[in-house]
Amino acid sequence: MTLERKVRALAGSFVVIGLFLWLVWSPYWLFLDLFVGLNLLQSAFTGFCPAEKILARIGTGHPANPQGAGGTHSAA
Repeated sequence: MTLERKVRALAGSFVVIGLFLWLVWSPYWLFLDLFVGLNLLQSAFTGFCPAEKILARIGTGHPANPQGAGGTHSAA
């Protein structure tokens, strides 16, 4: 899984968790979804994604595939 897909999965997970917590706990959890949405929006325009930097720093996978989504995997 590429780093870009991990960031998308992380963002989607935060949105679902925030919605669940909003339903069962407090409406203030919608601020989590707002934060994630605004972060994704600014990332689309600036190319800077804090989650991507954090995931890359802790060593979870490889950077986005430069050949595109249809790249091949090598068995090493």
